[in-house]
Amino acid sequence: MLAFVLRRAGATLLLLLALSLLVFGLLYLAPGDVARNLLGTRNVTPEALAQIRARYHLDDPFLQQYWRWLTHAVTGDFGTSIRTGRPIGPLMLEKTGITAATAGLAFLLSVLVGVPAGIATAVRRGRWLDRVLVTVSVVGVSAPGFAIGLLLLYVFALGLGWFPIYGTGEGFLDSLWHLALPAVALALGLGAFVVKLTRAAVIRELDQDYVTFARGRGLSEGATLRIVLRNAAIPIVTSLGLMVAYLFGGTVLIEVTFALPGLGSLMEESVLFKDIPVVQALTLAVAFVVSAAAFLVDLSYLLIDPRVRARAVRR
Repeated sequence: MLAFVLRRAGATLLLLLALSLLVFGLLYLAPGDVARNLLGTRNVTPEALAQIRARYHLDDPFLQQYWRWLTHAVTGDFGTSIRTGRPIGPLMLEKTGITAATAGLAFLLSVLVGVPAGIATAVRRGRWLDRVLVTVSVVGVSAPGFAIGLLLLYVFALGLGWFPIYGTGEGFLDSLWHLALPAVALALGLGAFVVKLTRAAVIRELDQDYVTFARGRGLSEGATLRIVLRNAAIPIVTSLGLMVAYLFGGTVLIEVTFALPGLGSLMEESVLFKDIPVVQALTLAVAFVVSAAAFLVDLSYLLIDPRVRARAVRR
């Protein structure tokens, strides 16, 4: 068991290292000049550009720049934002709350609605409820999050005036009210994704021979469904782990749409300005969260399925 955990942890660390090198390389090769961005549109002398490049080590070789960043990053020092001049750690921390609240609320809504809906469509396969929910889930998966957000803003904020148009609110309940529309816009796509995967996993188990045998032995539908859900839990949990990556990708567009000052807006501003230290830190933070979620999903297999636990012990 310990060896299994250590192998997964080592693979996660190697993935983070490779991803940090890839992102750093893509930003290094991206068009644009950070020094000119800092100096604005005014005319500048070559000496001023050289001073800016020397201050931020922009003329150093690629591997030297990456090694300098990596040695500081492992100690928790992600450097200073080129655009704002502020330390990156505190800058990210003050914006993490909004992003975490939006993503957490969207995740909660999508799970509480998507998993039961997926189970209901699988149990009532081919009936009107199945057709309606499958159609709605296809629309939800296909529609972009920012388009759903704009529609919700137009109908429920501008038209009906039930929700605020922008801002984060003050206090717990007011903040929750301000984040309701962004969370719903993000959760619609996630929930549709969960419905389709849950339905497919449960239907696959319902078609197995052991379900027919259980019903033939006189087990009630409730007892049979509990066995089915236990066996269908691994693909469902896997899909929930994969949703973490979708959450952070969709949060960028949702925060820009609803003018929320979170990590998504910070990422957009930093990419446009080519603020390499901030983009690198944000990418590594998101990759860490996604990798941690995948790691926890792997560990959950040990609790859900005794066969996985037995294979891990044998290794």
